[in-house]
Amino acid sequence: MRKLQIISSFFILFLSFTVQGQLIHPKASPFSKIHQDIGLTTVLIEYSRPAVRGRQLFDGLVPYGRIWRVGANESTKFTVTSEIEILGNTLLAGSYALYAFPEENSWEVVFHKNTSHWGDGRTAYDAAEDAFRVHIEPEENSEWHENFLITFDSITHNGAVMEWKWGNTSLSIPLVVNTRQEMLRAIEISLDEDPSAQTYYEAARYLQEEGMEYATALQYLEKAIALAGDTYYFYRVKSLVEAAMTNYQEAIRSAQRSLVLAREEGKDEFVRMNQENIETWKKLR
Repeated sequence: MRKLQIISSFFILFLSFTVQGQLIHPKASPFSKIHQDIGLTTVLIEYSRPAVRGRQLFDGLVPYGRIWRVGANESTKFTVTSEIEILGNTLLAGSYALYAFPEENSWEVVFHKNTSHWGDGRTAYDAAEDAFRVHIEPEENSEWHENFLITFDSITHNGAVMEWKWGNTSLSIPLVVNTRQEMLRAIEISLDEDPSAQTYYEAARYLQEEGMEYATALQYLEKAIALAGDTYYFYRVKSLVEAAMTNYQEAIRSAQRSLVLAREEGKDEFVRMNQENIETWKKLR
């Protein structure tokens, strides 16, 4: 019986590593997926990450002047949930294949409408199916990346920088999203539908973070406080709006109220931030 159990265990293990007679093994260029929110827009990138493994990288493993799949295995997929702008070019919501034509001093980066090609689609690739191409100058940096990496940095409500890094080479591709227009439309709709105190607060906080329409933001915060009563984070944003309007005396008053309420709830970080602001604004009033 014991022997039968052991044989069964080995058989199950064997089956777990095979699919229809094919052995499943670790990929030399492992698959990766990046999900990045930028404002109200989501970017999804699906790609495989090849390694240098001691080889000559650019103008070697990746030849100059020839199409590259921006990774390995299947073509790299770039999906965006709403319209974005890339160096003056509009990219509509949808999925695209990412390709590149590397050169020593300038790369052509391609957003391609046909996502069905395997790899770089070298023989089937048709430039007429490009959404557009942009020219990017590669940069040399001291940080080494053994595996090809796509990442995002400098993320704000209104954009981000997509970065490609491999070896000592990096490319930076700026993405711009129209969050402001979407948010102002959403605020207008929300405030027309029996808004709560939190709705007014969220609208005010967005305006404050974007550095716009401070007087309107202050009105929203006053309505939020009237509806929900004293709340440390309502008064925190109110103080920031008042300081931005150079009403430092009022800003100090709001920050002091926020500090007291935050201390009552054990929100030490807000206590510290309010204290720092109060000291700064006292010098400016």
